[in-house]
Amino acid sequence: MRVFLIAGEPSGDRLGGALMEGLRSLVPDVHFEGVGGAQMQAQGLNSRFPMEELSVMGIAEVLPKYMHLKRRISETVRAVIEARPDVLITIDSPDFCLRVASQVKAAAPIRTVHYVAPTVWAWRPGRARKMAQMIDQVLALFPFEPPYMEAAGMQCDFVGHPVVGEPQATPEEVAAFRSVFDLGDERFVLVLPGSRHGEVSRLTPVFGRALSRLAQTHPDLRIVVPAAAPVADLVRERVADWPVGTVVIDPREFAAQDAQAHKRAAFRAADVALAASGTVSLELAAAQTAMVVAYTFNWLSWQIISRMALIDTVTLVNLVSDTRVVPECLGPDCQPDQIATALDDVLTDPTAQAQAMEVTMHRLGRGEASPGLRAARAVVDRL
Repeated sequence: MRVFLIAGEPSGDRLGGALMEGLRSLVPDVHFEGVGGAQMQAQGLNSRFPMEELSVMGIAEVLPKYMHLKRRISETVRAVIEARPDVLITIDSPDFCLRVASQVKAAAPIRTVHYVAPTVWAWRPGRARKMAQMIDQVLALFPFEPPYMEAAGMQCDFVGHPVVGEPQATPEEVAAFRSVFDLGDERFVLVLPGSRHGEVSRLTPVFGRALSRLAQTHPDLRIVVPAAAPVADLVRERVADWPVGTVVIDPREFAAQDAQAHKRAAFRAADVALAASGTVSLELAAAQTAMVVAYTFNWLSWQIISRMALIDTVTLVNLVSDTRVVPECLGPDCQPDQIATALDDVLTDPTAQAQAMEVTMHRLGRGEASPGLRAARAVVDRL
């Protein structure tokens, strides 16, 4: 069996590595080609070029590299056609991957699979119909996605979300974390202002004022902020004037394994979390930490998004559990008073979200075969 895979970001590389491991367990003589990062390479992929070349986002970042990316698309298409694999598997990164799949489909009868369904349930449903022109099968992370893909004419299999397989902090890791950061038995709020410069710049001032208000009724609370490495300096700068005792977990100060252990422990030990919207809500649910989600956009983005949205919540825990128990402060509602009130309510009853988080993990595949193996079975069974 010959498989050509393409991933363009670290999250896709993790999915690809687990999928490749699953394929190898099912088809021992499988042969891999394509583009991927360290985890896919550890499974035997010799990447045709560094995956990091594809990890660009936004118009300002893409424009200077447009011609180079266009050449990489053409180069990758030729490689797929020459390899004549049994299946081409593209993983997330739709701007690059679907362009490759489209050109491959136009030139050769090669089966195409895309891993991670587009969020057509949230906005721009027409993307599914366009995607069906070049994709035969979709591997979905969420159980409610297959009907959307199938209605557009694609085969679709729910294979589980990788968050269900991620390790959770042990009591020893929690104790070590509290000792390293001198937290003792103190209660703390976990603050997650995002991993991009724009997010951190927009959210930290609002979050800081909200936490100041919260401190008036909960003066014993500490603040813990796990910073993503690319924005760690900005996070330190922005939280320096917060009037509440704040601990920043800077992953650059620790070995990679220790940095991950401290982050896991912070997620597990927090009394409540204040998080930007995104998949981080699933990480918090896996750790059984109740949360408030807050996010703000510039005025134009909010006007567009609020008009195009097809859902009444952006929090994945709310969507997967089919509840609305996680409070949201979005757009014009992302205000210090509203955030502080929501945090206070969750601190008063942190168990209110527990059932929804448990349902979420169950529906995403906790307790079943690993998502990588389920994805591999879906690919092999459909061939």
